[in-house]
Amino acid sequence: MRAVVLVGGEGTRLRPLTETLPKPLLPLMDRPSLDHVLDHLARHGVHEVVLSSPYLEEMFEPFIGSRRGDPAITWITETAPLGTGGAIVNALFALGDEPFFALNGDILTDLDLTAMFELHRERRAEATIALHHVEDARAFGLVLTDPDGRVREFREKPELPVPGDINAGTYLLDPKVLTAWTAGEHVSIEREVFPAVIAAGHEVSAFLSDAYWLDLGTPAQYLQAHFDLFEGKVRGVSYPAPWVEGTADVDLRAHLGRWVAVGAGVTIGAGAQVDDSVIHRGARVDGQARIVASVLGPGSRVGSGATLMGCVLGEGSWVPDGAELDGARVPAGTEAASEAVVE
Repeated sequence: MRAVVLVGGEGTRLRPLTETLPKPLLPLMDRPSLDHVLDHLARHGVHEVVLSSPYLEEMFEPFIGSRRGDPAITWITETAPLGTGGAIVNALFALGDEPFFALNGDILTDLDLTAMFELHRERRAEATIALHHVEDARAFGLVLTDPDGRVREFREKPELPVPGDINAGTYLLDPKVLTAWTAGEHVSIEREVFPAVIAAGHEVSAFLSDAYWLDLGTPAQYLQAHFDLFEGKVRGVSYPAPWVEGTADVDLRAHLGRWVAVGAGVTIGAGAQVDDSVIHRGARVDGQARIVASVLGPGSRVGSGATLMGCVLGEGSWVPDGAELDGARVPAGTEAASEAVVE
């Protein structure tokens, strides 16, 4: 079984974290979030995966080199962004003639891919789309289905908060439904490919499940993924709370709340308080600092007595002693103002 994992987005909503690191390589507890995606695929019998990205491509090389076990990775250089559909079409030459999975690389899920494959085969579908039910579909758009589970229509994002089934970003595709598009062209799978495939009369099935599903596209969602892992909401994965990597140096007089993840080489000083936050490798939190609902990028520093509420620090940025920041995003390699409030 093969798969394409879409990892080409620039992660603009997660800046400044993604100024220096692609979104799929942001750590999720003890390893990059892409590792979690690949491990999930391997558990469901996927042995080969294709990756491509035009954004910070060189950052993927160490990841691929250090990865062990299934699935084996084939990298395709993508000189320009090709969109969700174009990246898949561009990889067809490496995927063979059998159905393959295609999925977004910024989703944390425990979706039962084996059951999805079985449904695809039973219905003799040419494409199957995983759906997730939400109470407010404004951020996603809706997928409409017939009573028998056949996908009928993709609708744009509604203006009002309405419940419905949304595209969960995981597909099972027969290669022949993609032959109408040419490799190297920019194509959207949601706006161009699926509407055209449905209009052509191909069998497109829906796989609606109650699986855990979360888009990691914003700092709040990135934090929530950690919290949900702590609480055991993702089947097959568990972590102690708080989670502290073995090389981190946390002073015994520091306080770490339950929902805190501390990466390799982090230093946390005496009297510091950290709650509901993620601290990346090599960051430093000086004594008496207070960190709440924030993400500290690699090598960032928070000065003594500083307070951060809902902040995101880019790689190598720093916060002066005694500063008070509320909702600030500090670009990589820069110093934060002593007082910053971002609406």
